Amino acid sequence: MAQLFRPSSNTIAKVSIVAVVLMASTTLGIAYMMDRGSWITSVQSAPEQPIAFSHKHHVKDDGIDCRYCHTSVETSHFAGLPATETCMSCHSQIWNNVAATQPIRDSWASGKSIAWTRVHNLPDFVYFNHSIHVNKGIGCSACHGNVSEMPLIYKVNTLNMNWCINCHRNPAKYIRPRSEVFNVAYQYPDNQEELGAKLVKEYHVQSLTDCVTCHR
Repeated sequence: MAQLFRPSSNTIAKVSIVAVVLMASTTLGIAYMMDRGSWITSVQSAPEQPIAFSHKHHVKDDGIDCRYCHTSVETSHFAGLPATETCMSCHSQIWNNVAATQPIRDSWASGKSIAWTRVHNLPDFVYFNHSIHVNKGIGCSACHGNVSEMPLIYKVNTLNMNWCINCHRNPAKYIRPRSEVFNVAYQYPDNQEELGAKLVKEYHVQSLTDCVTCHR
């Protein structure tokens, strides 16, 4: 009986199987990196804004507290964006004739709000309440990073569901004293595990991981 396959067929079959496995693994790896990469999550990417507002200058150099601009962060689900009047409280007196602050003066004259580009923008199907997190001891920098070092604001965390769940499963790891919530340069102490457990009990923090916590 004539031989149906050449002697090299076994080698070709083995190489083909390895090639298919490698291609599948590479494809999955690339897809994973794309899903977690900055081009999808926008991490480390500062979007263009109508004004080149520097948190580093206002927070670090001038010592302006987060709540001066984000007035509703302690009482509302939305941290709030500063009204033009807030900006003009300073810029009607200083830097009041330079091109960089012209959009502020234009907004003040026209009565039209400045069209800021959202940096931390959750999907519509996600419910997030700033006031609950702030009053339970979750600091601004836990999510937004140390904005006092950002000339232009950008995301430092993905805000993906698995990132949020990690905190909800173990809030003691991230909680801090309420007095330090607005300290963007806050550093967690070496005894964070012990301190966090104490604060979780004191602030009545629950480890909420049910879907309806965020998806309502």
